[in-house]
Amino acid sequence: MAHGDITHIDIPVSDLDRGAAFYSALFGWQIAEVPGYEGYPMWRAPNEISGGGLMLRDGNVTSPRSYVEVDSIDEVLATVQDQGGTVVMPKSPISETSWMATFQDPDGNVIGVYEGATET
Repeated sequence: MAHGDITHIDIPVSDLDRGAAFYSALFGWQIAEVPGYEGYPMWRAPNEISGGGLMLRDGNVTSPRSYVEVDSIDEVLATVQDQGGTVVMPKSPISETSWMATFQDPDGNVIGVYEGATET
């Protein structure tokens, strides 16, 4: 994926099984837990590129959240702050080769950014 591509979408649900059944029926997604990510069932879109996960709804994530592929999270977060945004979650590891962070834009929208390669 290239810098700026939407790579992942988290969908908060109140019941993981019910959410998986709903989105499987709606879009044909195969939704399953991946070893190492128990309690976070994931799906891949038919294009075999983008995908996402279902997470239990909590006070921090109440609506779907998109994650954008970037070349450098550090550079993007610096630009976020220069442009009037706020870092919500600093660069954090997902695996040995991938990282994520979240920021809030000046209008209050929270967006995620992703850097690296996640093993599949």
